[in-house]
Amino acid sequence: MQNWRKTHFLHLDAPLFLGICLLSSIGLVVLYSASGQNMDLMVRQLVRLFLGFGIMLILAQIRIQHLARLVPWMYLMGVLLLILVLFIGETRNGSQRWLFGFQPSEIMKLAVPLMVAWYLADKPLPPTYGRLLVATIFILIPMGLVLKQPDLGTALLIGSSGIFVLLLAGLKWRLIFSLLTLGALSAPLIWNQFLHAYQKERILTLFNPERDPLGAGYHIIQSKIAIGSGGMYGKGWLNGTQSLLQFLPERSTDFIFAVYSEEFGLLGVIILLCIYFFVLSRGLYIALEAQDTFSRLMVGSLILTFFVYIFVNMGMVSGFLPVVGVPLPLISYGGTALVTLMTGFGLIMAVHTHRRFL
Repeated sequence: MQNWRKTHFLHLDAPLFLGICLLSSIGLVVLYSASGQNMDLMVRQLVRLFLGFGIMLILAQIRIQHLARLVPWMYLMGVLLLILVLFIGETRNGSQRWLFGFQPSEIMKLAVPLMVAWYLADKPLPPTYGRLLVATIFILIPMGLVLKQPDLGTALLIGSSGIFVLLLAGLKWRLIFSLLTLGALSAPLIWNQFLHAYQKERILTLFNPERDPLGAGYHIIQSKIAIGSGGMYGKGWLNGTQSLLQFLPERSTDFIFAVYSEEFGLLGVIILLCIYFFVLSRGLYIALEAQDTFSRLMVGSLILTFFVYIFVNMGMVSGFLPVVGVPLPLISYGGTALVTLMTGFGLIMAVHTHRRFL
């Protein structure tokens, strides 16, 4: 009871904070093995975790109504930074995404859902077609700029975060089905005109990784071997042969779930999924308990975006989705993405712990 009062005094939601701590701890354990016991990398990850927890703690102290006033400026700053990336951004691995050591596109994972929620919050719901059009423009501008980098995975996350706000705002099912039909009909046009060659290769590899086992299909084949070899109970911590012998690429970042599955097996995967489910459930509960439209839309979209992270990463590592470079949240090694996630959790906690009890 005393610990609960302390976390509530700090405006931290105790159950959600516990789930985040459990995931972060598991992440450090798996990362130590996946990195080949690289202490320099572990120290960098710890620094980023402390930074993320610090930002979460600071944001949790601020009433969400005060933060809402800054949303348009945050969105505008993010768009300007994305434009700046196109001109002076740093290029790594063929993508021009970095500006002064961080990725401005990560800001838009928060700025887009907050901007759409802010725009719709003081208007009658469900939104009219005109307001839907304006909200869609808010989503498409950063998506287009990120696709120019190119970064399909981040663009999809940004788009989905904004779309979740529209769905939670009461988007009509008839319109949803119409848009899905339009998307299906335009698939050939998207394939021929908008996808890069490497993106097409990833989609083709999804259906038949063996067509290029030493090239495009290598990641997926090795990942599936690692997951399958874990069996029910896994090979044990630090005993994963796929990562230990360096057959598994990107094992500290995008493919860390394969390392975890090999070492902890199906039982470990079930435990991890249960913790993720707990965090998602708590986030949705906070969204339902929110006392204003902006908070409900914001929290709902942020926690659903967190779900997309999990679904896409596990799906691509298991061979059910194309490889798009999405990290496993709070487990994968990373900098800007980790801080962005913790910032989102800080906003969620600010909504719940500053409620007015009637």
